[in-house]
Amino acid sequence: MSGAISCEILFNTQHRCNSSQNLFFVYLIFSFCVSVTNSFAMSDTTRIKRDLERIVNTESPRNHLNVETLNAVANYIKKEFQKSSSKVLEQEFEVESLIYKNIICSYGPSNAERIIIGAHYDVAGEQPGADDNGSGVAGLLELSRLLKNQILKYRIDLVAYALEEPPFFRTEQMGSYVHAKFLYDNKIPVKGMICLEMIGFFSDKENSQHYPIGLLKWFYGKYGDFITVVQKFRSGEFAREITQRMKESARIKIELFKGPRFLPGVDFSDHLNYWNFGFSAVMITDTAFYRNPNYHRISDTIETLDIPKIALVIDTLYEGLLRMD
Repeated sequence: MSGAISCEILFNTQHRCNSSQNLFFVYLIFSFCVSVTNSFAMSDTTRIKRDLERIVNTESPRNHLNVETLNAVANYIKKEFQKSSSKVLEQEFEVESLIYKNIICSYGPSNAERIIIGAHYDVAGEQPGADDNGSGVAGLLELSRLLKNQILKYRIDLVAYALEEPPFFRTEQMGSYVHAKFLYDNKIPVKGMICLEMIGFFSDKENSQHYPIGLLKWFYGKYGDFITVVQKFRSGEFAREITQRMKESARIKIELFKGPRFLPGVDFSDHLNYWNFGFSAVMITDTAFYRNPNYHRISDTIETLDIPKIALVIDTLYEGLLRMD
């Protein structure tokens, strides 16, 4: 039952009581409404837009050739993480004599089983990459603010990766490969991983949504108005549970897609490296090139994104995390 409906019920009840009880009921109504309203924080669209502007509007594209630009974005992410957590670190790695870095921010019990939530901050080529993947990183930063001071059952590590895009995609130079291998090599207990990959483009236009197999349109529709949780077959208990928890708390239309890894798009992001090391993982996405015509183009700008819906995606994920068993 939503806070608005609950408060309305209490308010109507209060009007049926005599005047000597009015003050007491007003107090109860106020206390209940505050409690319900604060049970789950709402993402801030102003902050999300500000983050997008800082991530996207760089002097040079944030690709692997422009290390200074990547480092500037990484430093911004680190400073924002530090506003909500004292446990922030850099994971540096060398590729072709250059140093790149993942930024990791942690919440919850230090020795608890971990949930990894990641998004890459680099782009492909010369494009601005607002949706790919500025939207995922902005979502990661907003999630960090929601998790501040939250009492958690699990340790949650938020990770901003370098080098997801070509020419390093599907290689051991990916930032997510470096991170997943570290967890595996050190036998760190991981409950599961969530990849935020393009979460900002939505469309109510007919036939705006496409699929690797045309038949899927009959199941998921022809409108690009939903967010998708992507799993592979036999993706593990965590993948099933986080999908269910998100659907229970959904503030936005959400669909589950489960398919084989060889289907184009199913493993097209950082979650593939966690699969490769045997971890349960999912990708949360607006379906990328199956919907967004600006994919890997200079037209992938902030103006094309639906920032309020990015906020709803993060709220849904946040609430889903808090519901985890």
